[in-house]
Amino acid sequence: MRTIIYSFTIIALVYLSSCSKSGTKALEQGNYYEAVLQSAEKLAKDSDNSKASAVLPDAYRNAEKEFLRDIERTKNANQQFRWETVMDYYSKLNNMQRVIDKCTACRRMVTPQSYFREEDEARENAAAERYALATDLMRPRTGSMPSRESARAAYNHLERISTFAPNYRDLPNFMEDALNAGSFHVVLEQPKINSRLYQYSNEYFQGRIDEFLRTNRRMNKFIRFYSPEEAKSVKLKPDQIVRLEFIDFVVGETNVTNDRQTVTSKDSVKTGEATINGKKVPVYGKVKAQLTRSRKAVRSRGILSLEIFDFQTNKVLSREEIPGEYTWVNEWATYNGDERALTSADRALAQRREQLPPPPQQLFIEFTKPIYDQVTSRIKRFYDRY
Repeated sequence: MRTIIYSFTIIALVYLSSCSKSGTKALEQGNYYEAVLQSAEKLAKDSDNSKASAVLPDAYRNAEKEFLRDIERTKNANQQFRWETVMDYYSKLNNMQRVIDKCTACRRMVTPQSYFREEDEARENAAAERYALATDLMRPRTGSMPSRESARAAYNHLERISTFAPNYRDLPNFMEDALNAGSFHVVLEQPKINSRLYQYSNEYFQGRIDEFLRTNRRMNKFIRFYSPEEAKSVKLKPDQIVRLEFIDFVVGETNVTNDRQTVTSKDSVKTGEATINGKKVPVYGKVKAQLTRSRKAVRSRGILSLEIFDFQTNKVLSREEIPGEYTWVNEWATYNGDERALTSADRALAQRREQLPPPPQQLFIEFTKPIYDQVTSRIKRFYDRY
């Protein structure tokens, strides 16, 4: 009985799936556009599909009628951006025409109407409406520039145009003008240190900052970063300055510790031989050694000041001190006595030797690495609000 029920369930699911793909369900629900697409897809794969053949003519007729009715209603509504809605309706009408045209079986049942000229006219009207709004927003109200808020609104209109009419008039140049007028222009200054010894190391950090600038020219849509050299070359009057400065650092602070102890083997081992009743027999016992574990830690640390201030007013908008630290560690051991008293870990440690730490320039680089990660994340977090 269970087998019969299970088989019936599978058959029902297959039947429902077939109906859905043929567009029957979409047609019954009044979703004529989806019914056209589904039935056309089914007929493209199987020209003899009876369900899809029954759905397609009725679905197309109703879909076309519904879209044309909605187009007239939208045109007469006189609402803002109505032409974008009209364009979408015509786009769907033309999409049905394309889908049916690609299907030989479909063309025998339906002769679809194209509305490409009407779609182009609607697209032109939709683009013109937003372009006019952007032009008005970019018109200076006071001074020689539009407000930043107006420029951003203008850019959003132009960005919307780019999604459906990317070649409209001088759209790319207009978008660039609106984007620049709506952006905060920020100069990111490189940290400097007064030390020849660490100049190379500081250049490494500066190189990371340059890389950050190259990959984050626009951290978000309306934030534009410049290096001081770039700002000078375009004669920029920035909105804000990000200033970085190492205010304190110590490189190569060394601490050596020695831990001396007597260690004893865990198990008894052969320590010699003895003669008993004329026979030599092994003698077992625990052995000892004097073990010295040594640890050299070379610590380098520093603090970077991150300051963001308004260029016009010189007002500090944010100030943080970001610490970084790196400790190089070398561990080794020496012993006197029986090696068998050592654990495997102690023996491995005894095979190591004292090493020289990296040069100071490398130690400087190492402690700045975590500082760089913090600096970039905090700059991003600060400008997320813009």
